[in-house]
Amino acid sequence: MNGGAQLHHFLFVQVLLFDLFLAKRFNMSKHAFVFPGQGSQFSGMGKNLYDSNEAAKALFEKANEIVGFRISDIMFEGTDEQLKQTNVTQPAIFIHSVVAYLTMGQAQPDMVAGHSLGEFSALVANKTLSFEDALRLVSIRAKAMQSACELQPSTMAAVLALADDKVEEICATVSKESGEVVVPANYNCPGQLVISGSTKGIEIACEQMKAAGAKRALVLPVGGAFHSPLMEPAKIELAAAIQATTFNTPICPVYQNVVAKAVTDPTQIKENLIAQLTGAVKWTQTVQAMVTDGATDFTEVGPGKVLQGLVQKVHKEAVVNGVQ
Repeated sequence: MNGGAQLHHFLFVQVLLFDLFLAKRFNMSKHAFVFPGQGSQFSGMGKNLYDSNEAAKALFEKANEIVGFRISDIMFEGTDEQLKQTNVTQPAIFIHSVVAYLTMGQAQPDMVAGHSLGEFSALVANKTLSFEDALRLVSIRAKAMQSACELQPSTMAAVLALADDKVEEICATVSKESGEVVVPANYNCPGQLVISGSTKGIEIACEQMKAAGAKRALVLPVGGAFHSPLMEPAKIELAAAIQATTFNTPICPVYQNVVAKAVTDPTQIKENLIAQLTGAVKWTQTVQAMVTDGATDFTEVGPGKVLQGLVQKVHKEAVVNGVQ
């Protein structure tokens, strides 16, 4: 990053923080920080931070030590194929998001949330977890999920323009009639729901979704059935690691995926984080709850702009921006 680009990034962040300070000072709004999940990775992610900020560089090097390989090299120069590997993807997105957050200045969130994996980033932002402990948990989570994916052929599919209750009904019917696992996995925004389950179950469900009027029911290029009962082996492994990790009282609420409401009790945060591996990501409901509780401004921190788009589809009056 050249000097002009560095200055532009610095000024953008400072103006953003000053605007948020004024909003807080006059009780105009509440500010939510949100953190992306798997799928937002790209080659070159985080390199601008590494090259322009000594504190960021130190965090990347610490991350390399924790994961046991130079993940920063893959983030900056890796191929799409390398970045798609779960044991790389999840830590990479976490590292990028948290380093961007920790180096943006005096951020003062009123509330935080993360989409799936992003919940770990959110828990660093609200000081429930240390950077080091959270990264260790993310690495364990990634490896455990990869192992669970290898036990049975499974996948996920995006269902567009079909009511949530209809998607839920079809999943339940397919599961009951076929004996296959099919469940709603990600409630991303109105009209966009991702289902998860066995490969055969997803195939049957997609046909029935289209027959019921879905605009599309598209199998996704993922390695397994995330956020479904098929992740139970990974959940057991992650639960042990989470229970052995110190969770602090947060500085602000985290709106967790599985309950879609504000949580501040460390014990409850642990339980919800464990449940998330086999439970649905209720992003639509999470954003709705944050808005109900006063959120007007949403800053997505980390790679990509996916959550900014989803937030506006849930609540079109939301003010969104991003920091990478």
